[in-house]
Amino acid sequence: MYHDPVLRDEAAEFLVTPTGRVFVDGTVGGGGHAEEICRRTTETTRVVCFDADEDAIRFAEQRLKPFAERTLFVHSNFRNLEPELRSRGFASIDGLLLDLGVSSFQLDEASRGFSFRSNGKIDMRMDRRQPLSGWDVVNRLSDEELASILWKYGEERNSRRIAKAIVSGRPIETTGTLHDVVSSVTGERFMAKTLARIFQAIRIHVNKELENLERVLLDALQILAPGGRLVVISYHSLEDRIVKESFRKHSASVIPSGNKYAADRIVVPRLRLLTKRPVTPSLGEATRNPRARSAKLRAAERVNA
Repeated sequence: MYHDPVLRDEAAEFLVTPTGRVFVDGTVGGGGHAEEICRRTTETTRVVCFDADEDAIRFAEQRLKPFAERTLFVHSNFRNLEPELRSRGFASIDGLLLDLGVSSFQLDEASRGFSFRSNGKIDMRMDRRQPLSGWDVVNRLSDEELASILWKYGEERNSRRIAKAIVSGRPIETTGTLHDVVSSVTGERFMAKTLARIFQAIRIHVNKELENLERVLLDALQILAPGGRLVVISYHSLEDRIVKESFRKHSASVIPSGNKYAADRIVVPRLRLLTKRPVTPSLGEATRNPRARSAKLRAAERVNA
């Protein structure tokens, strides 16, 4: 089942503006954030809901039936945001929300293969129409390629040793077997965190999560109307680093030359930061919803440039 959306009220407060007419939830999941957006807007407002996961689209459609006349659902990754919106007649939007990472439903559903805490086939595809799955990564890549993925996307210090163990343990068909293989070369003290990093790394690689995030942050600048809001909730340092750097870069009015003999470049900012520091969940929310504990929300506003 889908849990309560993380930072629901905070996200909606930053996203929804009084004059906004088109808002996009780029990761609709269980529909909790989209539902709150609908509640805070008028009947003339359109809420467009994207998700790469067909199960999420179906679930959200049912949840948002009371708002059916003003919601639109798009079964697509947010990397396709701009062309998908323009093909449907939206020249610009007034707000974009991205709640990154894997959903509680995906983690809890063993058959999706996202979690080391349950046993199922190693899948990890958010969009099951794509050919590459977690099974392919685990069973077909060389130990050097695997180690690179585990280090790059999981920041796993023992990436080489774990990659060699995975290659030696092939074929690995299920998340339970992968759990056991990784555990065999990992100390008990660090077991859970190591497993989380390994599964995260494979998932990010399979779904091209960081590349897609970089792309949508650029596309948002093209399709957000002046005054439009961009709100992003991230769950680990790799995601947050990309969001923070993008917001910093596009809100700057001066770009340092990096050369003491050359003048800095004056530019017109494209964003105005709404959060100098990331917003994090309250103690109460983090206690109720463990997934929220690592969440960081950053928000910015498109300026007329």
